[in-house]
Amino acid sequence: MDTYYTIEEKYLQAVDELSFGETPKGLNLLNEIISNDPLYARAHYQLGIIYYYEIKDYQTAGYHFKTCMELEPSFPDNYTHYLDLLVFLNMEKQVATISIKALNTPGADAAGIYDLLGLFYEKNKQWTKALEAYQKAFMEVTENEEKVNIEQSLKRVRSKMQQTQAYTYHITE
Repeated sequence: MDTYYTIEEKYLQAVDELSFGETPKGLNLLNEIISNDPLYARAHYQLGIIYYYEIKDYQTAGYHFKTCMELEPSFPDNYTHYLDLLVFLNMEKQVATISIKALNTPGADAAGIYDLLGLFYEKNKQWTKALEAYQKAFMEVTENEEKVNIEQSLKRVRSKMQQTQAYTYHITE
């Protein structure tokens, strides 16, 4: 049994366990951290990741992402995952609030935030807003793979806009 002397050592061990696919061990260490220091924001972030992507417990994931954001609002990595969850759950007010906070946080992935906003608007059939968000994402993107994905999103929304216009009838007298 390993003995960890500081909370940071325990956190790093938990992250290490997670990176090797040892989710139960990582989850156990993170829960120990939270029980000893409920204000340790990074542990809440990692728990949010586990609950969202692996356990699919969205309420618990949202709690941990929100807690992380409240405890350490300058931690940029949290925003993308939290916003992804909110877009997935179609939580309009929270999407608006968190996206503004994210875009004002140094180090946050602006391209990813705009891409998620585009997805949110697209899901809600707000084509103009979706197109605008995807265009902003395109201007912020720095990786080729992400650029290709955003270009595909732009094409998809434009296609949907044309499809919608094709079925709009005007009655004239």
